[in-house]
Amino acid sequence: MTTVETTGILAMRAALLPSVFATVALAAPAFAQTAAAEDAGDDEIIIVTASKQAKTLQDTPISVSVTSKALIENAQIRDALDLQTVVPSLRVSQLQSSANTNFIIRGFGNGANNVGIEPSVGVFIDGVYRSRSAAQIGDLPSVERIEVLRGPQSTLFGKNASAGIISVVTSEPKFDFGGQAELSYGNYNALIARAEITGPISETIAFSLAGNYNRRDGYVYNEALNINENERNRGGVRAQLLFKPSEDFKLRLIADYDKIDEICCSVVNLVDGPTGNAVRALGGRIISNQPLALRSATNFPSTNLVDNFGFSAQADYNAGQFYLTFIGAYRGVRLSTNADSDFTSADIIGENTGRNAIDTYTAEFRVASKFDGPINFLVGAFYFRENIDASGQLTFGRDFRGYASALSGGAYVNLEPTLRALLPGTPAGQFGARGQGRFEEYDYKNRAISVFGTVDWNIVENLTLTLGGNYTHDRKTYATNVVTTDVFSGLDLVRAGVNAGVPAVVAANPQFNPFLGLRGLQFIPPYLNVPNAFEDGRTTDSDFAYTVRLNYKFNENVNVYATHATGFKASSINLSFDARPPASLFTPGSTAQSPAPAASPIRTALGASLPVNLTTGSRSASPEYATVYELGIKGQWEGFGFNLAAFRQTLNGFQSNVFSGTGFILANAEQQSVTGFEIDATISPVKDLRFFTNLTYLNMKFDSFVGGAALQNGTFSTLPQDLSGLRVAGVPEFSVSVGGDYTARLSDRTKLNFHVDYQHNSPTQIAQGTVALRRAVDNLNASATLVLNNKLDITLWGRNLTNEAWTTTIFPGVAQAGTLSGYRNQPRTYGGLLRYRF
Repeated sequence: MTTVETTGILAMRAALLPSVFATVALAAPAFAQTAAAEDAGDDEIIIVTASKQAKTLQDTPISVSVTSKALIENAQIRDALDLQTVVPSLRVSQLQSSANTNFIIRGFGNGANNVGIEPSVGVFIDGVYRSRSAAQIGDLPSVERIEVLRGPQSTLFGKNASAGIISVVTSEPKFDFGGQAELSYGNYNALIARAEITGPISETIAFSLAGNYNRRDGYVYNEALNINENERNRGGVRAQLLFKPSEDFKLRLIADYDKIDEICCSVVNLVDGPTGNAVRALGGRIISNQPLALRSATNFPSTNLVDNFGFSAQADYNAGQFYLTFIGAYRGVRLSTNADSDFTSADIIGENTGRNAIDTYTAEFRVASKFDGPINFLVGAFYFRENIDASGQLTFGRDFRGYASALSGGAYVNLEPTLRALLPGTPAGQFGARGQGRFEEYDYKNRAISVFGTVDWNIVENLTLTLGGNYTHDRKTYATNVVTTDVFSGLDLVRAGVNAGVPAVVAANPQFNPFLGLRGLQFIPPYLNVPNAFEDGRTTDSDFAYTVRLNYKFNENVNVYATHATGFKASSINLSFDARPPASLFTPGSTAQSPAPAASPIRTALGASLPVNLTTGSRSASPEYATVYELGIKGQWEGFGFNLAAFRQTLNGFQSNVFSGTGFILANAEQQSVTGFEIDATISPVKDLRFFTNLTYLNMKFDSFVGGAALQNGTFSTLPQDLSGLRVAGVPEFSVSVGGDYTARLSDRTKLNFHVDYQHNSPTQIAQGTVALRRAVDNLNASATLVLNNKLDITLWGRNLTNEAWTTTIFPGVAQAGTLSGYRNQPRTYGGLLRYRF
């Protein structure tokens, strides 16, 4: 339950890129470091092969960061959240459940908190698209590298990548027997165990098996329940087979399963509003006005159950001058959550549950040329099919009736007989009775197909022109079955005033109709389901995206490029209680709260079936269209290297998803843009010493967002606001990472590796609106590893060593006007690790 931070990330599919894009490499400027490279003395250049070709980062004209396996180990990147400490243009935030992780690149990103919204940043694992965050966050074993491509990448593959790509690449099975096992223990009783083994079955078949287990006590103490929250409890297994009957053909099969069962995610109270006294009068507890508290008080623990599983097959065939690739996959996610969403020990919100069953099928085929001449190409097609069954409910607890009565000075309870007499036919059931609420079911289907291609033309020596295109056709259908049983929210208080003798012309004015003072307690107004006589529950989108890039290599040391590219993401569906008919369906000047005249299009179509108190909102958001202009230069010399990119990136129709306190508001920003630059550099004065720095500057604003929403000071309500011309909240102007590595060689078979990195984000306003709360990030991490015989590692590590604290996200209190809630960061963690390779 958070305001969605307007940001984005992109996911790169392994082996999808054409010849000039097909490979990405990491040299010193991206923290290149591997034990094998150190021992081999090969200048520690990491080669990333996204296809049969292999290029260094120096020869790859694209803005990309690559985090190697060695850096993941040395920097003790223990979670998806940790990755941002070494990739400044990337921001990762965990929201209200273990299954809601939001990835942001260059300030663009969305997709968490609402299963109907696909992320603007695509995530791929071994070439397979992961469409939802619940399917992206597994603790993968055998990670070789994580690649982050910045900017729209829609011409390279067939599914949403309007802001960027994150690609996770794991190790293939090997025909030499080997493996490794590791065990780590840290504070909060953190225990991580991983093991993997690989080897031959025959001369043409190899296998690998891997497993992981990750548990940790929570670092937030729930005083009401006497338990710890924000724990880790997850694990998984992964099996692979590699068939390689010849040098020209291979088939890789992968099957995996991982599970999460955690108590997460604890909420802090930043402002204890006027409703706090009503909570305490019921015997409830609030950890008041403590934005950085590691304490909480709720009346039941949260539930976060995630089962994530699937299998994939990738076939590669070298057919002379052509290289053929096919990837087919099935992914399944089963998600169950429940949270005490009033975040107090009073039983106001009884439960807030959600259940999702997501089944995703993907298939991709492509052909890449390998001509000796000046022109090469890649063509391909991508098919995507996804079915989602989602359900949930939000119900009142045993204290809700007393809470509503306290807020209304007793009127909520005392006026019940009067209102029932004035409104004959009012359903049975006590106002605010335990178990009343909303009950939701959603059915969602998405079908998409894309045809894409690129051509690389070596115009003259060292000068290459790349042209790419992608045509995508996307179709979605959805249906809702939402029922509200809250008797009070369905009352027509305007009609009650008229029936009590208030003149009809002023019955909608609270000054003349005293019943309207209770409208704030109508938390769950009736719902209009889809499809209906006016809305068919369908979206259809088509788009052609393109890329134009010119790249010139001056010499072996300097490479420059200029890129103009567009990107596309299809419509998203608001699968939440706030999926309501848009205001445009009502006669101008009318509202659902103030009944429209008979000429209203939706009222004419639906007649008497239109619910009383229906509020307007949005069913879906229109597509996103991205455009980027980028200039880059890459330099590499012995002991020194740098990458610099300057860019102007815009998203027209950015899909904003903002939490309002009871649901999510889905809307399109007409245009949102960012101007900035990224630079990363390393210097290695001697072989065993390396310093690195990374800097990202982002000047991000809403060029036009007339229908925006913002958090207002005082009431802390999310209200409509024209955000045009304002800087986008939550996006720091400067993000910096600096650090270094040093290897002390104690003998031919023994060495001691030191690593340190420091992350800083400049202060930024946390949420859009008039709430002037700011977030600044300072994070120091370090590790020391003793390597014995290149087989046994003994590591001491620490993250957030200075124990800095900050608020990550804020949002209005649920059914508590004037209360402000939020999430804080993880405190200092530290521990030791043993790893054995064989």
